[in-house]
Amino acid sequence: MFGFIVFLLSESVIFLSFFVGYIVYKQTSAEWYPAGFEGLEIREPLINTIVLVSSSFVIYFAERFLHKENLWGFRIFWLLTMAMGSFFLFGQAVEWMHLPFGFKDGLFGGTFYLLTGFHGLHVLTGVLLQGVMLGRSFIPNNYAGGEYGVNATSIFWHFVDVIWIILFILIYVWK
Repeated sequence: MFGFIVFLLSESVIFLSFFVGYIVYKQTSAEWYPAGFEGLEIREPLINTIVLVSSSFVIYFAERFLHKENLWGFRIFWLLTMAMGSFFLFGQAVEWMHLPFGFKDGLFGGTFYLLTGFHGLHVLTGVLLQGVMLGRSFIPNNYAGGEYGVNATSIFWHFVDVIWIILFILIYVWK
């Protein structure tokens, strides 16, 4: 678990540097948004945020089921968490397809796609890790020796959710 905590701390430093860069650029750039663009819509990203943050509660219940040795309860809630993460990724992809700016359109365009893309990569990683843990739940007695992989995946998922809350506030709420 120590190595995993070190990994999360290193990821935190990377995200923190991105946050600081975003804040500095936003505060010092004369023309923050690309020409003709006045700001992001918040409705769909808010729905995606609610789904993603809610998935932290769902994965918690999945862990509780596993701890009580209820594999089917674990699998159902774990799969629901995966579906919620996938929904978030789909929503992000739809948003990206409809934005009137690209990665190369000024500081905002570059930082927006860097931050949301890097976070999206973490969400995808989390969903894939959840898939591995779900698959492992079908191996007889796999979790008899402990639930380290599930616990680590769950902690990673909570980390991804907290990072998104910060990103959502920085990118969508802070005008």
